[in-house]
Amino acid sequence: MALELSNFLETNKSRLSPLLILMHDYPDPDALASAFALQHLAEIKGGIRSRIVYGKEIGRIENQEMVRLLKIPVYKIRPSDFRQFASIALVDTQPGFENNSLPADRTPTIVIDQHVLNSMPPIEFRLIDTKAGATSMLLARELLALTAQIPVNLATALVYGILSDTLNFSRMAKQETVETYLRLLSFSDVHVLARIQNPRRPRRFFRDLANCIVRSRVRQRLIVSHLGPVENPDVVSQMADLLLVCEGIEWAFCTGRHGDNIHVSLRTSIPEAGAGLILRDIFSDTRQAGGHGQIAGGKLRVKSGQNEEEWANAEEMLTDKLAERLHLQRNTSFHPLVQDGTQKFPRG
Repeated sequence: MALELSNFLETNKSRLSPLLILMHDYPDPDALASAFALQHLAEIKGGIRSRIVYGKEIGRIENQEMVRLLKIPVYKIRPSDFRQFASIALVDTQPGFENNSLPADRTPTIVIDQHVLNSMPPIEFRLIDTKAGATSMLLARELLALTAQIPVNLATALVYGILSDTLNFSRMAKQETVETYLRLLSFSDVHVLARIQNPRRPRRFFRDLANCIVRSRVRQRLIVSHLGPVENPDVVSQMADLLLVCEGIEWAFCTGRHGDNIHVSLRTSIPEAGAGLILRDIFSDTRQAGGHGQIAGGKLRVKSGQNEEEWANAEEMLTDKLAERLHLQRNTSFHPLVQDGTQKFPRG
């Protein structure tokens, strides 16, 4: 219900300030917009001071441009932050998820997310809606119900958060989300939005894209690409998004090696396919993967980062389990997407 979050912030403002707003380790536009909106809401409802933080890196150039152009005050987390801030808000993630830097001995006061509800300790306030389309939607509802005017930078951030997480609404068709987007659009700067969506890309992006295509294999309706070592895990999800538009494909699966982990992304063009549930099914530890609707991600730790065979075995194990989980025909096999410089789309 609208204004539940606003009422909680106002009622508990004296003990919530200062508030640490923690996103997942590699924040995407939805997380950045949601955290930005929560910071604004906390300020206008109770004068609550806050700091927005993340654990690892803002990787994609679009996300970096979003932060720069919209002046979103985000910082890489410091160990001292958990000592200085008594209250923590988790945004676009949950306790127990493998994608955030919340210490095991800390319980957040607030959790705002759109992903499937995870087993968690009692939380004072939680706002979780798996059908919202984007976590940005949950904050946008509050703001639109509360005020007649939303700052242009914040409105632009929320618009981009919704667009990116719904892949321009191709991942969902909930009318409320579309209507909220249109209301936000009237407050936003569409020229800045265009600059964020179409940045000048570094040459490494095209190296990553070429590597992804060369390594791609197709089996029936599934395309898989093991990228090998990547500079940033965000590359994995970006390449999975791009591969999903391949003709005849319903599922795209990408992996990338970073640190001691294999980062994975699963995408599907099938509405309500339950990508998160499917990805968790191929992991021994289901806490290592998650998602919602048509998108999912996770990571698998590899014990010996110097052992090529161990990396390759782990990648193939995930691929085989996924093919089995998707019920691909047993008498079919993977074929290269690109052969002799010509794209081919095998039927089986």
